[in-house]
This record gives sequence, structure tokens and C-alpha cells, in this order.
Amino acid sequence: MLTNYQTGIYFDEMMKKDGAPKSHYQWFYQLVNQFTERELLNKHETAQLNFLRQGITFTVYNHTGGTERTMPFDFVPIIIPRDDWEKIEAGMKQRMTALNLFLDDIYHEQRIVEAGIIPKDLIENNPYYYSRQVSGLDIPLKNHIFLAGVDLIRDEKGQYRVLEDNLRNPSGMSYVFQNRYVMRQVYPELFFQHSIETLEHQLSELHQAVTSHLPMNANPTKPPTAVLLTPGIYNSAYYDHVFLAQQMGIELVEGRDLTVKDDVVYMKTIRGLKRVDIIYRRIDDDFLDPEAFRPDSALGVSGLLRAYRKGNVSILNGIGNGVADDKAMYVYVPDMIRFYLDEDPIIPNVETYSLSDPERLEYVLDHIEELVIKNVGASGGYDMLIGPQSEESEREEFKRKIIEKPHQYIAQPTIKLSRAPAYQEGRFYPCHVDLRVFVMQGKTTNVLPGGLSRVALKEGSLVVNSSQGGGGKDTWILAESGEQHA
Repeated sequence: MLTNYQTGIYFDEMMKKDGAPKSHYQWFYQLVNQFTERELLNKHETAQLNFLRQGITFTVYNHTGGTERTMPFDFVPIIIPRDDWEKIEAGMKQRMTALNLFLDDIYHEQRIVEAGIIPKDLIENNPYYYSRQVSGLDIPLKNHIFLAGVDLIRDEKGQYRVLEDNLRNPSGMSYVFQNRYVMRQVYPELFFQHSIETLEHQLSELHQAVTSHLPMNANPTKPPTAVLLTPGIYNSAYYDHVFLAQQMGIELVEGRDLTVKDDVVYMKTIRGLKRVDIIYRRIDDDFLDPEAFRPDSALGVSGLLRAYRKGNVSILNGIGNGVADDKAMYVYVPDMIRFYLDEDPIIPNVETYSLSDPERLEYVLDHIEELVIKNVGASGGYDMLIGPQSEESEREEFKRKIIEKPHQYIAQPTIKLSRAPAYQEGRFYPCHVDLRVFVMQGKTTNVLPGGLSRVALKEGSLVVNSSQGGGGKDTWILAESGEQHA
């Protein structure tokens, strides 16, 4: 299977330095070695076709328009032993608790600012801080983050680190379920030997988390009506929206399907108007309500914010969450954990330099070829420089942008991202991986077992985003003996 496989200087998820598989991968390794090359190739092609047949696509936008693609799938799973997973789970719960307290604090008393831990102007100048719209507002369960997607990496020592928090509209949860479905269809043999933590009840957990956010003025005698608000079929994550709405059994709506009367939100149906209590929105804040945000938005619902402020509807995730997952604010999350919880972070950040600090700025400009530079407002691998893989002209361009707007960029050391084997084009080779962990919060906090392992399928690439050529892998948490199979 891995005759010419080189682990090199990186931490490898599956292989030891001596070329033998790690103990929790041993059985998988032995099983795969029983397949012929033809069988492997057939299984690989069947897996890709499975995604195509089910319409599991995302849209890549570029200068020529949008192109629909299937997410490339790799069948070598990321297997996480139970002890490692328990640490990740505890770290995610701790982090989300602190970030939620931070969001509640900055839209109310701002204790963390008064304590001198976070500079006031970092919050007030943040484009996602909506003080005028939501300050002082008490929301159901005091919960701003109903669903988070936290990106984790492992460094060269195998230490998990948080790369970024996605607290606005994290996407990709549907791929976790589809990766597992395809894996079970194409490689059923892999599931006979070991107990792998099931995903079976996770979508009902998500539904419970949604419906637990009852607005203040909801009718307590009726079950709440929840909807998923999508920007529509041209959105890159539309498949995600369709899948989650279907699986939770809630209506998928666009802005034009909703209307506000007397500060109450209604859905238009063939039987007339039906009151809506909870909106799981996949539309950015700016486009939610043309009355309160961008007047040119055709995606939102006029008057929605008034209904929200009056306690007649819940909006998930909360408005203004972007101030907490901004890459400049990320630097302060360990301080938030210490301030609100009086604990040290269970899973540390990647070391990060804020370029508003003149000394840091000077260091970064002098060492740009060693560092990763990111725009604090960008995502999806855009407006980012990977120093060691860049051209002189790109570095000069980034220096110019940094000097012009230092507060708009952060820098991080180039981490030797962990790798795992991938099987593409008839051979196994090492690829860099990361893991997006999904955290659901309602009356309780639940971490989806596993998550979305993303893999940089271009050999040598460090960018795992699907829009930049990355793919997905199934993620297995080894269940304790006697537990249910996946």
C-alpha cells in the first residue's frame, strides 16, 4: 500500500517514522493491503460517482463566473483514538462557552474592555460589530452561537491547535454525513472490524438545538415553527442548506417566502400565512433586512430586525457574531477563556502576530518569506500569502498591502501541518490535512463526533479549502467497546 510513502519531517496521522502504521490504523492498513490495484481504483471511482449522483456539489467562483464541482473524496479515513477525541471535545466546549460569553458581554456591559484585556477600538472598528442593531438585546438562552465550525490542525509534534473559529454561517456539515454514507456504500468491509462512533442521532440533536431557541413571545402551547433561510440556488453552499433542512424536517425558504406584519414573521404557504418562530439563517448579517442593514439587499426580509428586537422571532446564529471570529480577534481567544472561565485553554491557538503592533509589523516585513499572511476579513483561502511557497513579486505586493492597512492583516508561522495518506490517480501519497469540528449549542452543548477532515490533494499544497482544490475524508472516532457501529 505504502511502499514508496515518505513521512518526512511532518507528523503523520497514520504512519510512524519507521514506515509502520500506528496501532489504531493497523487493522485498516492490513485490510487495504488485501485489495488489488484494480479493486482500489474501482472503489475510488465508485465513491466519486456516488457524490455526483446525489448532486453533492459546491460552486467555485472566479473571474469567469461560477463552476459547480463535486467535492473530491479520499477513502483513507482520519482515525482519532478515543482519548484524543475526549480532549478535543472538552477543548471545543470550553472555547465556545468563552466565545459566547464574550459576545454577550460586548453587546452588554463590555467587562472585558473595562478590564483592559481587549482594546475597545478593536471591537468598535470591526465591520461585523452591530452595536446599533443588537446592543442590549437579550436573546434566547443568552446563546449567540448555535452552530460553530472550528478548524483544527496538528503541528509537527502532533499537538492539536485551533486555526480559526467560524461563528457566522459555518458550512460543510452535510459533507460529514455524506462522506460517511459513501464510505459505508463503497468500503463496507472497513466497518466490520471496529466500532466507530455513530452519526445516527446527530441531525436530531441539531434539530433540538434549533428548536430550543424559543423567542420570548412564542406561543408556549404550540410546537415552534423553524425555517432555514437560504440565499438561494446560486450560493456555493446551497447543497448544505437543502440537506440540513430536509434532514431536520424544516422548511427551506428564501427571503421572498417570508413577510413581516405587526413585527411578527410569517411564511407564505398555499394555506395562507404561517407564523415563524425560529430562523436558522444562512445569509450574512448585511443582507438580512434591507430596513436595518443594506437597503439594496434582495435576499433578506424587510422588518425582520424589528421582529427580532421585539422578541417575536429568534435568529440563529446571532446577529453580530462576526466580531468574535474575526482573525484579529482570534489572537485574544485564550485571554477570553482565562477572563470568563478562569481556566487555561485546553487546545491552544496557532501563534499569531497582530500587525497593528509596530514591532511585530517590522518583524513580519523582514521575515515575510517564512510566514503565512492572512486578511482578517477573508475566508476560503483567499487574500492569503504562504511565504515559503510564494514568488518575490507576490511578497512585494503583500508588503505593500500590509504597510497600507496593517490592522487588516495577521501573520502566523508556517506550521508544518500534519499529513495523512491519500489515494488519488492509482497511488498513495502524503497530503496535508485539517479538521473542521462542528459544535451545536442549545440547552446543552454537543460536539459532532468526528467532523469534516479536509485534505490538500494537490501534492505539496497547504491549502485544504475545496474552492482551492482540496477534498474531504471521513473522520472516525473509535468508540469504546460495546458501543454502536457507525
